[in-house]
Amino acid sequence: MKNTIKPYGEVRKKLGKVSVVWEKLTRHIRFHYVMDELWEEGNPAHKHHSHLRFRRGGKTLITLCVREGYFITAIVLGKDERDRFEQRRNEFSKEVCKEYDGAEILHDGRWLGFDVKDESLIDDIIRLVEIKRKPNRKIMPKSLKGCGSLDIGLSHQDITSIIVG
Repeated sequence: MKNTIKPYGEVRKKLGKVSVVWEKLTRHIRFHYVMDELWEEGNPAHKHHSHLRFRRGGKTLITLCVREGYFITAIVLGKDERDRFEQRRNEFSKEVCKEYDGAEILHDGRWLGFDVKDESLIDDIIRLVEIKRKPNRKIMPKSLKGCGSLDIGLSHQDITSIIVG
């Protein structure tokens, strides 16, 4: 098992066209969350042998498992997260609701896994991440008033569109 993150060129090559979706998801997580990133390699015969785990304080936010031409997301919703999901259920696609309803409730929560082969589920997965944990990274305020005399000539929207891109 390795803890150093695999070079992204290798990951992108294995993911192929879906690497754009991987980038969107990891960019969202890195922009909104302060997380430890753990890369793990295991037995190649195992379904989740190469994966990137985002975690903080001993709790995993999401796990992304690299496969040939796609990736798998695994997210566990505990009791509080399940309650929040139920309150926002109508925001999710039928596919996500079906996976949620079919997932067995284990001692640590409901395990949801999605094969990501295109962009169709990415917004739902981002919403699940936000249900799992509120963003914890400080982002620039919408107004620079009271933040000193810094004026870089860009609005908050301009800055975030450049960063999130």
